[in-house]
Amino acid sequence: MPDSEEGVPGPGHFASGEPAAGTRPLTLKSTQPGGLGRARSVSLDDTPVRRKARPLPTEPGTTSEYSGPPAAPRTGVPLTPLTGTRRVGGPRPTGWHSNPSRSGAQFTTEPPPAAPPRQYSRPVIVGLSILVILMLTGATIAGFRLVDSYGNVENPLAQPSVRKSQAPLPIPPNPTVTVTKQGVPDVVRLQQNKIYTAGKVGAVSCKEPAIKPDSQSAILRYYRALAPCLDKAWAPVLQKSGYPFRPPKVVLQTSQNTSASCTGEEDVAFYCPADETIYVSWKEDAKFYKTDPLAARVWMMDTMAHEYGHHVQKLTEMLTAAGSREGWAKTKAEELEWSRRTELQASCFGAAFLGANKKALGLSGRKLKLWEWETQHSGDEYNPKKIRDHGSRKNYWLWSEPAFKSADPKVCNTFTAPAAKVS
Repeated sequence: MPDSEEGVPGPGHFASGEPAAGTRPLTLKSTQPGGLGRARSVSLDDTPVRRKARPLPTEPGTTSEYSGPPAAPRTGVPLTPLTGTRRVGGPRPTGWHSNPSRSGAQFTTEPPPAAPPRQYSRPVIVGLSILVILMLTGATIAGFRLVDSYGNVENPLAQPSVRKSQAPLPIPPNPTVTVTKQGVPDVVRLQQNKIYTAGKVGAVSCKEPAIKPDSQSAILRYYRALAPCLDKAWAPVLQKSGYPFRPPKVVLQTSQNTSASCTGEEDVAFYCPADETIYVSWKEDAKFYKTDPLAARVWMMDTMAHEYGHHVQKLTEMLTAAGSREGWAKTKAEELEWSRRTELQASCFGAAFLGANKKALGLSGRKLKLWEWETQHSGDEYNPKKIRDHGSRKNYWLWSEPAFKSADPKVCNTFTAPAAKVS
């Protein structure tokens, strides 16, 4: 394709390197070697552009002398080091964005000089040496003791592994086991009580108190004097039955001194199981003593023996069982029957004591006849209110006579008797 203009190559052609016709080749004023030549000093303030590009001073009253980087050289042209600048450090060894001319590391391969070793004084060295020796010695001794505590290594059976001086390990206590004991039914307690097989009531060397019960204080002293005789007679029987023995208290019944837990008929002796106390009356006894002193003393001995019989019932837990059955009664008649069985048994226990100690108490002759008559004429028939809670006069004698003759509580099991014998 012909050129559009003479001397100008068309598309797809390279210049031949010869100047076009009618043109003059470019020539330098002075021929220089292939390098840039010697650099000229350039003033920072010779052009308006440099003045505009000058950075702002960092502090008031100061001016920056930073002239910026030099112009990038042409590709392939050797770089002549810049001279005449104010940059410290001498000429740059490399050009712009080119690999460094050095092939080695950019830092020294020699390590920094090591710090000289610390010098210790002789006393410090000696002290540390002694400390190390002591620690090694202690560790060695402890090791030998540990090995020795397991016995003879060469002959393990030569000595026990546990020394005699060592305290034995404590034996842990047995675990506490709570066993719920089944309660004894009331009927079993009443009908099969061990008091019936404990044997006879003991005969003790007790005489009737030599006290005239003719006053309030004398009557109290008379009853209290009888109490130790009953304690001595009944204590062995209760212990054979497996029940603990406790003597009852004896208190005079007055309007100011009545039981807070129990109530009884006015001027009539009664036993209170809540505080285990016998409350005795004194007005009727004083009147009776003025009328017939001997019959009054026999009556008082029988009264004390009867109330003490209730205390025996309390200690053998029969009084509690009988009270429970009485409380669970469905009818009034059944309730009164449980009360009669309890009262007739107390009279039977009292007769057993009197029969065992009839000789010491002088119950013979006229005194014995008086006791028999009084027992045969005691019962619900003589109650002004006609309450059938103690038993008839016939049944009083039915239970008291065999007990007086045998002195054995086994004849006093009123809780297995038919209803006719406890009416």
